[in-house]
Parts: sequence; C-alpha cells; structure tokens
Amino acid sequence: MELLLWIVYVLVAVAVIALILLQHGKGADMGAAFGSGASGSVFGAAGSANFLSRTTSVLAAIFFAVSLALAWISAHQHRQAIQIAPNISKAVIPNIPVSAPPTGAPGAVNNSGNPGSNPASQDIPK
Repeated sequence: MELLLWIVYVLVAVAVIALILLQHGKGADMGAAFGSGASGSVFGAAGSANFLSRTTSVLAAIFFAVSLALAWISAHQHRQAIQIAPNISKAVIPNIPVSAPPTGAPGAVNNSGNPGSNPASQDIPK
C-alpha cells in the first residue's frame, strides 16, 4: 500500500510541475492592465478557469491528500516500532566478567594502602 502511494505521489508531483509550466501566466497580461487593453482587474481579465488550471487544482488536492496519508502511515509505523522496542531492550545480556587491568597499566588503582605510591593521590589537596 505504501509503495503504491509513493508511486502516485511522484507521478502527481511530476504532473503538477508539468501543468504549472504549461499554463499561461498572469504576468503576460500585465500590459492589458496598464492601458494596452481593457481588463476587469489589475492583473488581467479574470475569466473562467480553463482545463489546465482545473486539472492543476485537482492534482494539487490529490498531492496534499497523498502527503497526509504518507505522513499518517509513517507515524503509525513509528508508533509500532516504539511498542516493539521495549521488548528488545529487555533482552538478556550475558554477564561477562571484566578482569582488572594490571597494576602497572595506566589508570590502574593502587590499593596498597600507601597514599604516596598512587600518583593520582598526589594531585588531591589536603
């Protein structure tokens, strides 16, 4: 279902772009508004909508509807993933013992009881 919506989404988007590029812009009638012809409005004559503008409107409505449907599907799948995730986080992790680093290794703690033998204890003010 989601794949079908994505296909429709892309096809409608391409069709809307093509129809918008095919339409005659209102800017071309701008000269008519300023004296080189009679018009009923500032931006040219406001006639009835033709086939291209009506088709563009319908395709734009379909585009928005498919966008909302894809958003709902995406949110719904995300909610299902959250419901599954707690079960995954409760998985048993094996308890692997960690051996202590050798005493001469960097970061090793000296537990000999002699405070001067641990270089880290020399930085602590008394």
